[in-house]
Amino acid sequence: MPSSADAPDRVSAVADRAARVVGRHQVGLVVLALAVGTGAGLGAVAFRYLIEGFTKVFSGHTDYSDAGRAAHHLVPALGPWFVLLAPVVAGLVYGPLVHRFAPEARGHGVPEVMFAVARNGGRIRPRVALVKSLASALCIGGGGSVGREGPIVQIGSALGSSIAQALRLDERHIRLLVACGAAGGIAATFNAPLAGVFFSMELILGVWAAESFGMVVLSSVTASVIARGILGDEPFLRLPAFHVDHLTQYPLFAVLGLLAGLLGVGFSRVLYAVEDVCDWAWRGPEWLRPAVGGLLLGVVLLVLPQMYGVGYPVLDKAVGGGYGIAFLCVLLVGKMLACSLTIGIGGSGGVFAPSLFVGAMLGAAFGAVVHAIDPSQAGSPGAYALVGMGALFAGAARAPITAVVILFELTGEYSIILPLMLAIVLATGVSHLVSHDTVYTRKLLRRGIDLDEPGDDRLRRTTVADVMTAPPSPMLETTTLHEAAARFAATAEPALPVVSDDGHLVGIIAAHELMDALASGTTVRIVELTGSSASVEADLPVGDALVMLEHGIEVLGVVADGVLIGWVGHREIIGVFA
Repeated sequence: MPSSADAPDRVSAVADRAARVVGRHQVGLVVLALAVGTGAGLGAVAFRYLIEGFTKVFSGHTDYSDAGRAAHHLVPALGPWFVLLAPVVAGLVYGPLVHRFAPEARGHGVPEVMFAVARNGGRIRPRVALVKSLASALCIGGGGSVGREGPIVQIGSALGSSIAQALRLDERHIRLLVACGAAGGIAATFNAPLAGVFFSMELILGVWAAESFGMVVLSSVTASVIARGILGDEPFLRLPAFHVDHLTQYPLFAVLGLLAGLLGVGFSRVLYAVEDVCDWAWRGPEWLRPAVGGLLLGVVLLVLPQMYGVGYPVLDKAVGGGYGIAFLCVLLVGKMLACSLTIGIGGSGGVFAPSLFVGAMLGAAFGAVVHAIDPSQAGSPGAYALVGMGALFAGAARAPITAVVILFELTGEYSIILPLMLAIVLATGVSHLVSHDTVYTRKLLRRGIDLDEPGDDRLRRTTVADVMTAPPSPMLETTTLHEAAARFAATAEPALPVVSDDGHLVGIIAAHELMDALASGTTVRIVELTGSSASVEADLPVGDALVMLEHGIEVLGVVADGVLIGWVGHREIIGVFA
């Protein structure tokens, strides 16, 4: 009879067998995508119930943002002043929880998932799912003016990563299951399966492949079906019917798109500026920061209770034309401040929903102004609010496809597509012009991590001189094609340097280029087959050299005053990570 000591070996054997099945058979990956989607859907439902439960505990209402300064039924003597204490009490609970068990659960979550996929092989600690769900539910329930999507992305991604790691899958499959978890979380949270797919592909994976797309779709659909079965088939927002009354509205939507793009970048700047101020001002232990900072958040909520929690009822009312222009502007500024303060004091929650909120306020105010100037041509202010939602998110996150799809799913109106695409493209374009980063990538850039670069800090710190090897013996530029072929036949190098009579590097010739020339029967000189762009200086960062190698160049010659002194290829750069 096998002993208990053999249990780890049996578990290891099962995991190895599962990894082989997934690697060889598509059906295994399909099963895992369905499992992750199921877990993400159930997690999104549980997370929503957690938020509602904690909101009821801390405020006495299912959603306090539209309660109108009502008192808590358990402490009626305090009246609306209880909101000063709600964020403080919540912070006393989730602050130590995050600090002790999962510091990466602090903040809005999506940048951590993007980093895990791009730089850490998709590996996320399993405990993050539990800590993030509790911390974010406490934060939002206690008045934190943040969204649900960031936490559920991190929760679903942690689930997918944990399953993949337990089965000892390779990094490619770990990343894929992380994306499946993120898609399932978004789909179940917003009742928007298409948006879940495109959010995951556009922001989390960042690449489009048939296999990845198919698995992410399976996970998203599964999560959405489960959430709809439990929560119903109602959209998370009840939006008005959308229609374009006059062609003259299209230039107005274009102007709104430009404004939304600029404000999206501004929202990102305000978010991190407030976080910097909080970092500068706080000198105590990190676990206590959410509670002490919660008092400041409570002041904001006392003045503007519409900022309590996610604020979907307020967003719904604004889109329906329930507020005047001045108050829409107050809500816009208030949301930016309240969301930034919630993140700055160490809160946990997303910025997707707040960006939709801010965009809706901008669009509704813009539409109201246009309507006041020329009611006959302006159309419904609600139409501008809907377009503003998508355009501002596109400007802040630079995810135009996700922005178009989620607004289309929320409205179910095909007529939204043209004005929405126009505004979103312009918002994304102006965002690119004025900012290198997005609301998600800026958090990583502040840590010295640029996801657009081909590596991490080591690639920027290391120079070509640190990794180069001695170059192979060069060929003179007068060497004939057949002499060059003989040289290649005697070496394993994929490319060889070509120098002038005085020893200066002329270029580098690749074996396949020589083969093509010989096969075509050309009589060109060998120097005409070389590429002068394949030479670099010794002080060039390795990351820049890697970019050149990824653009079709076989190998790089390292020169000093034009003279060849070193040789760098993919093999040498891989050594940086050894």
